[in-house]
Amino acid sequence: MEVLQEKYELVIGLEVHAQLMTQTKLFCGDSATFGGDPNTHISPITLAYPGTLPMLNREAVEFAVRMGLACNCEISRVNWFARKHYFYPDLPKGYQTSQHINNICQGGGVKIQTGGKERVVKLHHIHLEEDAGKSIHDAHGEKTAIDHNRAGVPLVEIVSDPDLYSADEAYAYVTEIRKLVRFLGICDGNMEEGSMRCDANISIRPRGDKKLGTKVEVKNLNSIRNVKRAIEFEAKRMMEMAESGEKIIQQTRSFDAENGTTFALRSKEEANDYRYFPDPDLPPFLVTEERLAAIRAAMPELPEAVQARYMKDYQLPPYDARLLSEEKEMVRYFESVLEHTQQYKSVSNWLLGPVKAWLNENNASLDSFVLSPSQLAKLVELVASGQISFSSASSRLLPKILEQPGADPLQLAAGLNLLQNAGETEIEAWVSEVLSKMPEKVAEYKKGKKGLIGLFMGEVKKISKGKADPKLTTSLLEQKLNQ
Repeated sequence: MEVLQEKYELVIGLEVHAQLMTQTKLFCGDSATFGGDPNTHISPITLAYPGTLPMLNREAVEFAVRMGLACNCEISRVNWFARKHYFYPDLPKGYQTSQHINNICQGGGVKIQTGGKERVVKLHHIHLEEDAGKSIHDAHGEKTAIDHNRAGVPLVEIVSDPDLYSADEAYAYVTEIRKLVRFLGICDGNMEEGSMRCDANISIRPRGDKKLGTKVEVKNLNSIRNVKRAIEFEAKRMMEMAESGEKIIQQTRSFDAENGTTFALRSKEEANDYRYFPDPDLPPFLVTEERLAAIRAAMPELPEAVQARYMKDYQLPPYDARLLSEEKEMVRYFESVLEHTQQYKSVSNWLLGPVKAWLNENNASLDSFVLSPSQLAKLVELVASGQISFSSASSRLLPKILEQPGADPLQLAAGLNLLQNAGETEIEAWVSEVLSKMPEKVAEYKKGKKGLIGLFMGEVKKISKGKADPKLTTSLLEQKLNQ
C-alpha cells in the first residue's frame, strides 16, 4: 500500500450535513426534536397535503449564517430555495427542498491540524435544506415502515472543495466541524443519532497530475472514525484497481462498519439528474445588512480565539489551551473555577486529567458533573498549599467528594487522614531512614543516576503514609544526597 500511496494521490471532498437545533422544522411549526414515537412530529404540511404551503423558519437562516461567519464565508444577501426532483421515498412530497445555484454561504474554510501542521481546508459553500424521513426495512417482515418525524427538519450542508488529501485530514476536518457547530449552539453533533452525517467524495490521480480522477461517493457515514475507515478502504480499493488496469466507475457506495468495507448502491447521478428549479411556493429571502450585523454581534467567542486567550492570559501551553477550548461546556466550567482560584495550570491539569477520566468512565458530561467549580477550586488550593498531595487528592479525595457533593474538601481530607501535616524534622527523619536502607542506590545517584530521586521519593511517601510534603521532601533529599 505504501508503494501505491507514493504513486497515487488521494483527493477528498466532504459534504457534512448538520441538523439544526431549531425548535421547529424548516418550513412548518412541527417539532424538530429528536426522538418521539414514530409519526408524532407531523402535520398536514409535513405530510404534503394538497393546498398546504411552506413558511421559512427564520432561526434556521440565522444558524446557517452563524456557521458561515465562523468559517469566514461570504454571506449571500438574496437567497431562494429550489426543488430537487430526485425521488425521495421518505419525503411525502417526493422531492427535497434545498438550495442550488445560490447558497447562503459561499467560500470560506476550516482550519485543521495534522502531523503538527496547520492549514485551511477550502469550502465551496454552505446551504440550507430539509432532511428526509426515515425508512425502516426490518420492523414488519417484508414491508417497509416510514417515520416522518425527521422529514422537514432543517439542515445545513457544509460542502468542502476537493481539498483534503488523506484519511487523517478528513478525520481532523470533521472533528473541527463538529467542534464548531457545538460551540455555535446550532447542532449537537451527535452522529450516532444522525444529527450530523457525512458523505465522502473520493478519487485518486497519479501524483503530479492536476486533473481530478473519477470520483466515488460514500454516503451517510455516521461517525468520525467511520469517515476515516471508509476513506482508507476506498483509497486502497481504487489504487489497486488502477494498478490492475480496471476502470474506476463513478458510483454511490455505502460503508459496512462491521467489516470495514464499502459496497455499490447505484451509478452516480449527475447534477442535472436532480432537475432543480426555483420553488414557486417559497419567495426569495433576504439577509439584510442590519440582520447580518446583529448575528455577527451575537456570535460567541470561537475555539481558536479562546485558545489564544488562554495562552496569553493564563500562560497555558498550546496543548492545554486547545483541549480546554474544544467544548463550550469545558470553557464555561474552567472559567467558573478560575473565579475562585488563580492556579491556572493546576486547574487545567485537574480538568484534563482526573475530571476528564471520571467523565469518560461514567459516560457523563460536565453539565451533569456534581462537583461545583468552587469545590474543585478548593481542591486545587489544597494541593497548591501543600496540605495534600495531588496523588492523594485525585485518587482518594476526589471519589469521596463526588459521593458527598456538598462536603467541604478540607474536612473530608482530614477525616481520611490525607493531610500532609508533618514538620521538617519528621520529614528529615523519614528521608534519613530511607537513604540508610538504600546505600547502593545512594552511591548510584552520586555517580550520576539522578533519576533515582523518584525512587527515594516513593519510599518516603510509603513510610510517611502520604503525609510528607513533596516539595520539602525533594529539597531535603537533594540536600542529603549532595553532601
